[in-house]
Amino acid sequence: MHNFAGRQLPDQPDRPGDRTTNEQKHPFTLPLKKSISGFRGTIGGKAGVNLTPEDIVANVAGYGTWLIESGATPKVVIGRDGRPSGAIVTALTTATLQSLGIDVIDCDYATTPTVEMAVTHHHAGGGIILSASHNPKEYNALKLLNDKGEFISATDGANLIAIAEGGDITYCKVDDLGVRTTDQLALGHHIEQVLAHPLVEAEAIRKAGFRVVLDAVNSVGAISIPPLCREMGVECDVINGELNGQFAHNPEPLPQHLGDLIGQVKERGADLGIAVDPDVDRLALIGPGGRWIGEEYTLVTVADYVLAREPGPVVSNLSSSRAAADIAAKYGQEYHASAVGEVNVVAKMKEVGATIGGEGNGGIIDPRLHYGRDSLIGLALVLSHLATSGKTINELRDGYQHYEMIKDKKDVDTSYDLAAAFTRVRAKYPDVRTTDIDGLKLDFPDGWVHLRASNTEPIVRVYAEAGSVARAEELAEGIKGVL
Repeated sequence: MHNFAGRQLPDQPDRPGDRTTNEQKHPFTLPLKKSISGFRGTIGGKAGVNLTPEDIVANVAGYGTWLIESGATPKVVIGRDGRPSGAIVTALTTATLQSLGIDVIDCDYATTPTVEMAVTHHHAGGGIILSASHNPKEYNALKLLNDKGEFISATDGANLIAIAEGGDITYCKVDDLGVRTTDQLALGHHIEQVLAHPLVEAEAIRKAGFRVVLDAVNSVGAISIPPLCREMGVECDVINGELNGQFAHNPEPLPQHLGDLIGQVKERGADLGIAVDPDVDRLALIGPGGRWIGEEYTLVTVADYVLAREPGPVVSNLSSSRAAADIAAKYGQEYHASAVGEVNVVAKMKEVGATIGGEGNGGIIDPRLHYGRDSLIGLALVLSHLATSGKTINELRDGYQHYEMIKDKKDVDTSYDLAAAFTRVRAKYPDVRTTDIDGLKLDFPDGWVHLRASNTEPIVRVYAEAGSVARAEELAEGIKGVL
């Protein structure tokens, strides 16, 4: 359980709420975060406070040393999203790894799932994704992978952080320096694997003649989604397609940020609107006429299609909609909830042998491809569902149980005692079923509230879901009052 006081231990990735009134006002001096999701912070400022060259070198050296000491192959795949700092962070990362005697395979601009798949393709010992995901351009991050192309475990994260902070790093002699090579085919390999997926009906998609509009948010979605669409015969119109990292809007794919996309879907009479985040591991959908389908229903739509063909357990996290459990029940399958974070979802999927999984933020994890959130396979499966069912995404959405979710927050400081706050919440709701594997979740008969510490901001996230916005807000406000 979190207490905001003291040193932060390795933790899980999270997603910001969508009801923040000042969500564009990210402080330039956000403290550097160290977790199993990597090292994240704002570029510039003071070493140890922000993500500076000194911090990049030290933490990459810690990762590289951990990799060597673990006996993994001394080869690391890297790739970056479109952020303006990407080239500098790449250069520092590459030079540090080479200085440890580790070979580097540079995929250059690449999606997070592309890098994940490239790790196993190259039989590398690990990977580093240079992306701060949904955070604004001022941020960057080092997202760390193991030899399976999956995010490192909490134990491994703690070990490498200890190495990095200990500073006991030995660099290699000149004759042992690592070699840098490039991989310009990583995306092509990724697309080939998506098209070869047994449930992707590329020919049916081609015959359907779909037209989609993509908001690439000035990052690597601009170079990854259109080629996939071309291979499936899908007409893809792109907005915010210049790959410069100067995000045209808040890069998190939430409806309040996607007004232009919604308008373009209406104007062009498109079958589907697609929004991705800067590293393309989240997929949000817009229906004909500009209808917001919702991030939560990306997984529901995919699970509906997959379970009809390959029944099996479904996994999402504690902050995901009950609609995922409902769709599993529709097919008589088990549903399991994990702690928030891709690494936790993956662990639970492996444990229960899940057929499909992901997170309610639009992240689809299909184990037939790889254990990582992947917008490319997510899109291909959504389009397969549309093509084989003959239904629009709006019609599919109308067939699913309706829920409304709000994502709120409480600002806190470093002295805030979250454990004590959770005790107060339990005292107020003694008869409500609770789950504490990740923060605190309260399951009411007609909805739920999930409370957890943010991993990117000094806040407590307050997510609530019910059959109406009013009821979700009522549940959230009742709990916020005692936090």
